[in-house]
Formats: sequence, C-alpha cells, structure tokens
Amino acid sequence: MRRAFLNIVFLFLPSIIWGQQSDNTWSSRGITIRSVEVSGKRPMKEIGTSTTTFDSLTLKENIALSMADVLTYSTPIFVKNHGRATLSTVAFRGTSASHTQVSWNGMKINNPMLGSTDFSMIPSYFIDDASLLHGTSSVGETGGGLGGAVRLATTPASANGFGLQYTQGIGSFKTFDEFLRLTYGNKNWQVSTRAVYSSSPNEYKYRNRDKKENIYDENMNIVSQYYPIERNRSGSYKDLHILQEVYYNTGRGDRLGLNAWYINSNRELAMLTTDYGDDTKFDNRSREQTFRGVLSWDHLRSDWKVSAKAGYIHTQMAYDYKRDIGNGIMAHMTRSRSRVNTIYGQVDGEYYIGNKWLFTANLSLHQHFVTSRDKNIIRQDGGKAIVGYRKGRVELSGAVSAKWRPVERLGISLVMREEMYGKEWTPIIPALFVEGVLSPIGNLTAKASVSRNFRFPSLNDLYFLPGGNPDLRKESGWSYDAGLSFAVGRKGVYALSGSATWFDSYIKDWIIWLPTVKGFFSPRNVKDVHAYGVELQAKLDVALTRELALALNGTFSWTPSINQGTPMSAADRSVGKQLPYIPLYSSAITGRLSWRKWAFLYKWCYYSERYTMSSNDTTLTGKLPTYFMNNISLEKSFSFSWADLSLQGTINNLFNEEYLSVLSRPMPGINFEIFVSITPKWGRHK
Repeated sequence: MRRAFLNIVFLFLPSIIWGQQSDNTWSSRGITIRSVEVSGKRPMKEIGTSTTTFDSLTLKENIALSMADVLTYSTPIFVKNHGRATLSTVAFRGTSASHTQVSWNGMKINNPMLGSTDFSMIPSYFIDDASLLHGTSSVGETGGGLGGAVRLATTPASANGFGLQYTQGIGSFKTFDEFLRLTYGNKNWQVSTRAVYSSSPNEYKYRNRDKKENIYDENMNIVSQYYPIERNRSGSYKDLHILQEVYYNTGRGDRLGLNAWYINSNRELAMLTTDYGDDTKFDNRSREQTFRGVLSWDHLRSDWKVSAKAGYIHTQMAYDYKRDIGNGIMAHMTRSRSRVNTIYGQVDGEYYIGNKWLFTANLSLHQHFVTSRDKNIIRQDGGKAIVGYRKGRVELSGAVSAKWRPVERLGISLVMREEMYGKEWTPIIPALFVEGVLSPIGNLTAKASVSRNFRFPSLNDLYFLPGGNPDLRKESGWSYDAGLSFAVGRKGVYALSGSATWFDSYIKDWIIWLPTVKGFFSPRNVKDVHAYGVELQAKLDVALTRELALALNGTFSWTPSINQGTPMSAADRSVGKQLPYIPLYSSAITGRLSWRKWAFLYKWCYYSERYTMSSNDTTLTGKLPTYFMNNISLEKSFSFSWADLSLQGTINNLFNEEYLSVLSRPMPGINFEIFVSITPKWGRHK
C-alpha cells in the first residue's frame, strides 16, 4: 500500500508543480476542476466540527448504489453487510449500529424498535445532499450519536420547464434496475417525481468454506477434500421506491416544501453457508412497506432564519419463516408483525450579530407508537397466542448554541442540548468546539472538541418478548476530538485537501444481548468501552491536460474498540479485547479519470480481520479474514439535439475476491452491470 501511494505521489507531482508555475489555467481551455474554497475562514456553523460532505458526483457515480455502497467506498467507517440486498448497518468510530443517528430532511429515520437504520434500503438516487458528522460533531444535530450521525436530504431540482430522465440497468444474476425521474420547474415551483424498481433472483455462485466434500478412491478411502461451489439460495428481492417532491418559493425569502417517500420491499433471507437443508422446503421472507413524509417552511432574512418542519412515518414489517413439516405442507414457524407510526415536528432558528456571533436554537419531537407481535406462539392448550408489546414513547430534543469568532483566525462554539425519552430526562449535554487557522498558507487549521452524550435503549431492548429488560440504564459517554486540516490549490489547475483527526471515546453501560439460562437472549448493561483511533482523509483534483482530468479521494482509519468492563464470570474472556465485527483498520480509495465525454472510475476498499466473538476466540467460529474489494466502471456520454444519452458498464469485485462481511453470509464474486440512460431535451432541440 505504501509503495502504491508513493507511486501516485511521484506520478502526479510534476503535474502539480507545472500547474503552480504556469500562467495558463485549464479552466480557460476546457477543463473544469471541482471547486474548492481555499480560505482561512470556514462557515460559522461548522466551527470546530469534523464533517465529511459527499459531492453529487460521489452520490450518483453508479446509479444503482445504495447509501451502504456509498459509505463503503467513500468514508472511513465500517459497513456491516449481511449479503447482497440485505441488511446493511454501519459501525462509526468503533461503536455499534444503534450508536449512529440518521436523519432524512431533518427527521430521524432510525427504527425505534431496533435503534438502527438499514442503509441498503436507501437508494443514493434519492439523496441530493449527504454528510457525516463524526463523534462530537453530531451533538449539534441530534443526541444519541455516540459514534456520529449521518445527515441525508433532498434539494429542489432546479428544473426549467418539463424534464425526464430514464435509466435501465441490467446486471449479473438476472438483476434488473429501473430509474425514472420527472421534473417541472419555473420561477416559483419545483416539482420532482423519482422512482426506482430493482429485482433479482440473486442466485450467485460462491465457494463454501464452511463445508468440505470428500473424494474417495475405489476402496472408499478418503484421498482428498475440497470446498464445494454452491449458489446463494433463496435470496431473491423486489424493491420499489417512489419519491415525490414539491417546492414553492415565494421570491420574498420564504420557501415551502413537501417530501414524500414510499417503500415496498419483498426480500428473501438467503440460506447460511452452514445450512444443509433443501431450499424448496422452507420460506424465509421479510416484507416492508414504509411511508415517510415531511412538510417544511423556511423563512430567510439577511441576518436571521426561521424554519419549521412536520412529518409522519408509517412502517409495516412482516417476517415469516415457514417450513415443510414432512407432508408437503408449509407450516409457519415464525409469523412476526410490526407496525410503527411516528409523528415528527421541529423548529429551528438562527441569528447573526455582525460577523462575530451566531446564535442557533432548535427543538424537535418524535412521538412513536409501536406494535410488535409474533402471532405464531402455541399455548399449552394448543391454541395460538399473540406475544409481543404495544408501546408509545415520546422523544424530545432541544439545543441552543453560541458561535463566536473574535478574530479572523479563531472560532469557538458551545452547544448545550437536553433530551427526554418517555419520562426520563438526560443531564445537560455540552459540546465545546475550538478552531484556529495556524497558517493562511495552505489554510492549515487546527480544531478540537469535547462533548458528553447519552443514548437510551431501543424499544426492543426494553420490551421485546421474550427477553426485553425494562431495567436497562441509558448508555453514556464522553468524546474528545483533535485534528488538523489543510487545503491548497490553484483555480482550474489543481485542488488538494486533507485532514487528520484523533478521537477518543469512553462509553459506559454499553448494552449487549446475552444468552440466559432460560434459553433466550436478554440485553444487559455489561460493558465499558474505550474506542479511540485516527481518521485520515485526502482529496486531489488535477487537470492533467486540456481535456484530461483526474480526481482522487482516499480515507484511512485505525479504530481500536476495547471492552474495559468487569468480567461477568471467571470464564469471561472478553475484557481487554476488540469488540466483535469492528475492524482495526479500514481504508478506501476512489479515482476518476475524465477525458472529453468519457469517464473511468476505480474504487477500492479494505477491511482488516474482524472477530466474531467478544472473547476474540478463533477456535469455534474463527474470525473473518481481511479482504480487498475492487470495482471499475466506464461511462460514455452522447449529446444530440433531441436528447442526452449515456452508457455505463461496471465490473464489481474485479478480482473475484472471496470474502464475508458477516459470518456464514456469502458475498458474490465478480459481477457485471450495464446502464443506459436517456434525458430528452424538451422544447430545446431545433
């Protein structure tokens, strides 16, 4: 890896030096470099924060990507993937999936039952603005993000008249993806309708290293063994997403907005690599219907801003596990039904006093109503019982902040937040941020922050039957950040930026589900976790010739996440060990080479080994080995008087890597995708 990095540096160093010395810029000769603001003064709202912002090119580089894929190749966080088109969650700075808060247009979309978000169910095609708030930086947005927060949003389409875009994708494993966007816009109105439909039987081949087949000689003696090639059985899926947006701008500083997102998903849960059963004799299926809607109002003046939002979420989830009981009849083993209704409201305000002070305040409310039941529990009298819970919980969160820039090169920010879950309040949650420009040459900036944070148990943690524990305590922690960043460049020639951040977090009363003597799992506050490490990021955009441009983006993280709790018994070997499924090292690199209307994209990611047990024992289930992933794509655009066309081909897992993200969940080998896109030029052709 080090040799490859040095080769890249020496390869492009002459281009950078030449660009500094030349009086001509490629911007005047046809090349456009992604804009970078080289300044010693950051926006006051971002004082001291550690934020990763995704540009539109990253979000749309492959139209079929989910946000799980975008996060895998563009950030230093670990994406835990249970397989193609299945549950994908993130481990942010050594924490768990429930320690990452996720918002969409300001409304939290973490499932109140599980506390986490499935990023495989978020098409990047539906996201126009996305950013990560690392560690302490999430306190300004929301509470509960002990690892951080992911902020997702849509924006007006900026259409002029009617517009249409349609994309058809065809891929390996009989995969079909269809994308449609209709837009209309004028001076006051912006209307957009987006739709995505994806389907696949998802039967890809893989080498099953959890099984061994024997080879016998003529005397039936075992002479050799091999790992069989199997297919991913019973993993088909059909996903439909529809997003409707309407914005109205009065032209006098007010904007009204409506965002409505509908999801209809039907997914099978593929068989494990350790399953010897016949896939025709069982049905393991998850279905979901979700509606998310947000109404917004923004009122903007020269030195102050007020906004208000109201939203609603309705989710119905069904999980069925049926099995042939021997007579050809499929009998229900599990028939789980869940319903979630959430009412949301939020108000925000900002007020500037000159160029030195910014005061903000926000108050948000989420009222959850949850019903979770298994309708297939057999009573002792032979009848069916309904087991589960029906609960409601209000989540109230409010924050005020003061941001002060006494001189041009120094900024200080203080955030005070408090939250209520049900009837329980948190203590005051403080966060302090300091930022200073050490040198205007290179925009060398130092920043540091400290914050406290709390996370309340999810509703399943408290009330799930069997196993829920209503006596759980909320998790709490202190987090510390310190880092340096820089940005240099020359307009139209090159732009180079980067950052290095040290983080340190101490989390008490970590919740974990453990087996009980009664045969089921139950959550307990058993761990004190120390998560710390380093995050590195760098980005380079450079014009190599008049028509040739290169963009490179790289990330690296070192994330020890150590259990420092008290041993539960003499046999407890988890203390002092790395948490399961948290890689110690992870890295990603993306490179894009553009020439005229051609674009070549290369993506690479790396995860170090992950332990599957809290004791880090490798004798029973072992550990998941290190893996590297390589994807490439080639795109060609065509422009005609009547329409714009594009053709893109993608190869995923270029070197046919055998890998697992989760134990016993096989991942696909090399596979291919082709996309054809058309955008008619309504009324513009002659």
